[in-house]
Amino acid sequence: MIQIRNIEIADIENYWQLRLQALKTSPEAFSASYEESILLSKEEVEQRHKNKTDNFILGAFTQDGHLIGMTGFLREQKIKLKHKGTIWGVYVASEYRGNGIAKALLTEVLNRGRVLDGLNQINLSVVSTNRAAAELYRSLGFETYGFEKNALVVDDREYDEEYMVYTYVKEQEVQG
Repeated sequence: MIQIRNIEIADIENYWQLRLQALKTSPEAFSASYEESILLSKEEVEQRHKNKTDNFILGAFTQDGHLIGMTGFLREQKIKLKHKGTIWGVYVASEYRGNGIAKALLTEVLNRGRVLDGLNQINLSVVSTNRAAAELYRSLGFETYGFEKNALVVDDREYDEEYMVYTYVKEQEVQG
């Protein structure tokens, strides 16, 4: 049984170790780099941590409290952009993949977003070579709206990114 909940300050050390693992083992999947991130102090990591309804990091925890997966959500704060949010940093430790953990994390973000007043869409990006992740996002209702050529360069290799959006259906649209 996996528990999905917010990463708390008490979880920061475990979260940061999993984040660094993600950046090191899957560098093409993240815009942040291991080399830059490893230089951050614990205090800097804690300062970046928010636990609000519209800015949070979720963790997937085993029954014994071991953190095995994570994702972040950030809602735009500017007036003209508040209708959008972004999912970032989706990662599940390799030995736990294929068990629906990423789907559970993403479903929780989508459910939380559904009750945020005025939030109409959630965006994310996925490196084009990660077909399994893109298919997972599609299965949850995300649609592709664009591609960026050479969005990332890792070890002199260029990676394209696919941009996807999840759009909340309004009640009046369903009834009409």
